[in-house]
Amino acid sequence: MESGSMEMKVQQPYLAVPVLPPRWKIVMVASIAAGVQFGWALQLSLLTPYLQLLGIPHRYASIIWLCGPISGMIVQPAVGYLSDNLSSTFGRRRPFIAAGSSLVAVAVIFIGFAADIGHAFGDPLDTKTKPLGIITFIVGFWYLDVANNMLQGPCRAFLADLSGGKACRIRTGQSCYAFFMAVGSILGNAAGSYSHLYTIFPFTKTEACGVQCANLKSCFLISVVLLLTLTTLALTAVDEKVLPQKDHFINSEYLGSSGKKGGLLFFGEMFEALKHLPRSVWILLMVTAVNWIAWFPFTLYGTDWMGKEVYGGRVRDGNLYNKGVHAGVFGLLLSSVVLCLMSLGVECVGKWLGGAKRLWGIVNFILAICLAMTVFVTKMADKSRRYDGDGELLPPDQGVKISALLLNAVTGIPLAVLYSIPFAMASIYSSNVGAGQGLSQGVINLAIVVPQTLVSISGRPFDALFGGGNLPAFVAGAVAAAVSGILALTLLPSPTEPCQTYPHFRRCFPMTKYWTSQNKF
Repeated sequence: MESGSMEMKVQQPYLAVPVLPPRWKIVMVASIAAGVQFGWALQLSLLTPYLQLLGIPHRYASIIWLCGPISGMIVQPAVGYLSDNLSSTFGRRRPFIAAGSSLVAVAVIFIGFAADIGHAFGDPLDTKTKPLGIITFIVGFWYLDVANNMLQGPCRAFLADLSGGKACRIRTGQSCYAFFMAVGSILGNAAGSYSHLYTIFPFTKTEACGVQCANLKSCFLISVVLLLTLTTLALTAVDEKVLPQKDHFINSEYLGSSGKKGGLLFFGEMFEALKHLPRSVWILLMVTAVNWIAWFPFTLYGTDWMGKEVYGGRVRDGNLYNKGVHAGVFGLLLSSVVLCLMSLGVECVGKWLGGAKRLWGIVNFILAICLAMTVFVTKMADKSRRYDGDGELLPPDQGVKISALLLNAVTGIPLAVLYSIPFAMASIYSSNVGAGQGLSQGVINLAIVVPQTLVSISGRPFDALFGGGNLPAFVAGAVAAAVSGILALTLLPSPTEPCQTYPHFRRCFPMTKYWTSQNKF
């Protein structure tokens, strides 16, 4: 009886639970992902071939892609911390979302017009390498990844804020985000696979920028309009109430905060939060990291694999490689369609299979099989090479094309899980221990960007060792996917419903000894 009365005394100040916003607001904020993913789909499908058209060798492409992981290590945790603690009439998350969208638009223009800018400042048209165009591209690409990281973390954190700490709403919000990522991928890959898009914007084809380059510019111009439109609609329709510090889903003692804001303190906050993370969160980070080691080679080199290994083409050798790249973009489009459908049913399928961890483990084995099958499809393509009367290599036969496209389509199943479950788990765990949602998304982002950095650094030695092919990286990814599946099934704990009265974290997270000692339960 005594313990019950003590519990009532603790609960009384927290009985007033905020009224949750309607679900359509979650959908509006999640729709921003469509604009982000439209541009990201273009990066994945067209930029590696575009790099080689500018004269950057294949073995250096992975180094260029290092900018995303490096900026993600710094920008997203920093922005997450700052957005958790920002006090403005415009809200905590919305200023960063608005600024990130604007910066993305500027960066995209730099990338799309890199060849023209380089030529304007002295790049000759008759040389294989365009040094000034390459510099412009790299600056714009790094700028774009900084802006993307500035945008996506607060956007996911905003969804968690609108969920009010309820696990079911958190899962719904992240599933909606994954759904709109799929919509953006479908639109982006559809635009990228249409080889005559430049005819809609005839000014994009210039002396320094041929058809493929003009198509890329046209796609990026569409992505800017889409992103700015969706961001404006979402930020106009969904207001953000600035809560008093005592009502935030943040606990300064748990995060090691000194009570001050601004400056460089977010790095201290990050290290303090990492030091006191429960075991379940560390397991989540480990499974996510291994999963991304599996994914990153295929996302980076998937279209290049279609152009080289499947179609047998060579960069700048004319039509065959370009046909393969466009076929690869169409494969990504099919993957996005499957991703879109699967994201709508992630929660239902997870319940049917017995939980999120079991679903994640199973789809990782599906990914491992798909990556391993790239070797089989490549061998099929090699054995069925055909030549015309002049000795010119012809595109692969229908069986090879269908096999490669089917492989791409099936990858949409594990991708839907990867885009939703890790982020939802991170939000639920953060609600359980009272950590800020912006910082939680920064922490889970570390599990994405660190393996990306490792893959990017190891990409060049892999190229040198295996003669510039993509298959060794895909096989390594298959092994990583299988390991990730085993870890998810055996070690990953199932997420629990966050506490509805926020002081009672020990009952939700009994392993959080630091929290217990600080609050003397």
